[in-house]
Amino acid sequence: MENRIAVIGIIVENKQSVEALNAILHDFGDFIIGRMGLPYKQKGLNIISVVMDAPQDTISTVAGKIGALEGVSSKTAFSNLITNDR
Repeated sequence: MENRIAVIGIIVENKQSVEALNAILHDFGDFIIGRMGLPYKQKGLNIISVVMDAPQDTISTVAGKIGALEGVSSKTAFSNLITNDR
């Protein structure tokens, strides 16, 4: 199966959605290369970057589930690199 490298940028405005967000990321943890979270306390936000190496459908599924959470926004950027290893 062909894999892509992607980064999902996430902005969390509703702290009540954090538990559901973490559950989604945990469910797809085998595909996550790294994750960085930054609390922006002055604005009441959390900003998270998640880097994945997965089939494009899997990445899109994760991004869709995250984007469906209340008070959570996400955008995905895909690398042009396609790999067959994983």
